[in-house]
Amino acid sequence: MSTILDPKRTVAELKELRAFSGDENGAQRVAFTPMWGEVRAWLKGKLAELPVETHADAAGNLWATLRGESAQELLIGGHMDSVPNGGWLDGCLNVIAGLEVLRRLAAQYHGRPPVTVRLVDWADEEGARFGKSLFGSSACAGTLDMGEARGLKDRDGVRLPDALKTQGIDFDRVMEARRELANAAAYLELHIEQGPVLLDLDLPLGVVLGTCGVERHAITFHGQAAHSGSTPMNRRKDAFLAAAKMSPEIYRITEKHGGVCTIGSCTTKPGIVTSVVAECRITLDQRHLDPAALAAMHAEAVEASERFAAEGGVTVSWERLWHIEPIPFDGSLIELCDVAILETAGVTHRLPSGPLHDAAEVARAGVPTVMMFVQSLHGISHNKIEDTKEEHLEMCVRAFDRLADKAIGWLVAR
Repeated sequence: MSTILDPKRTVAELKELRAFSGDENGAQRVAFTPMWGEVRAWLKGKLAELPVETHADAAGNLWATLRGESAQELLIGGHMDSVPNGGWLDGCLNVIAGLEVLRRLAAQYHGRPPVTVRLVDWADEEGARFGKSLFGSSACAGTLDMGEARGLKDRDGVRLPDALKTQGIDFDRVMEARRELANAAAYLELHIEQGPVLLDLDLPLGVVLGTCGVERHAITFHGQAAHSGSTPMNRRKDAFLAAAKMSPEIYRITEKHGGVCTIGSCTTKPGIVTSVVAECRITLDQRHLDPAALAAMHAEAVEASERFAAEGGVTVSWERLWHIEPIPFDGSLIELCDVAILETAGVTHRLPSGPLHDAAEVARAGVPTVMMFVQSLHGISHNKIEDTKEEHLEMCVRAFDRLADKAIGWLVAR
């Protein structure tokens, strides 16, 4: 198995991709742009060397299919698109490592593995241009909100359906991509961690238990504007004072329940130096893999906001911005991934993913799914300094290849 696999080739191809699809500010592989088209052409050139059938589905996802003895399909997925000024590994590592696994399987089984194996490059995972992440995978999973997507525009006012048309994609047909999952029996995805957990533990690889659920709200405290010079401190109805108390509170909540909470923005009205704040709007993002814990985190934040409002003589209102339930991955595949990492690195770790991934949409569609993480240097992603040690990149390709082999055996035995 491993004698055919060449992880160094994966690293070389990642560097080749970086050389033509980025600049001094980082990766520029934004979906539905001319550069994204060039990246796709480059990938198709690599796939043309293999005995695979390649096509783009109705949502613009690119599929390469290695037919096997069984119609059962093992899917290996990732995304070639990036955020503007992004990192050189985010997304594309998944696809290029999957390409190497496909090469190994084609060579070992003379083009006919025990099950059908498909590599997919999902269209617009990042949502960088139109603000809608997981476009291609959510269309494939049947969860895409067509009404919402139809109205999306980029910063230049270009509508999403019009941008898709330039790529040969008919917006009104994108949900036809659902047929691609008809025979899907398992889905594997490799990704850089994008955070510091593995780095802080000094571990190269980890098994992803699932993607966290998200509660995202705008919280607005309503007080009363008053002159900053003439209003005594004990007479003020200061909306900012109540809002400010939420910052340490969300840290207390996460200490109790785990997960993560973030106040990401704060705006005030009237927003001038000579006035007590009449209105303060903050945004709160809460994430947890356990739905009960996530619900408790949300409830405690609501209770705290009402308490702080009452203490300050102001009122508070909540507006839900977005919600997604936690999405646990398949227990059997988690175990197989654990063993693949142990056999490769000698040590493993299990962790949830705070960021969402295409894997979450595939899992929502009912396909058994698992992800593997490789350590991120600096714990940073979506940034030109994003990086991973080359030895860890090579290691993750070997571990991911072992996982693919074990998943094939699992499917054959079922």
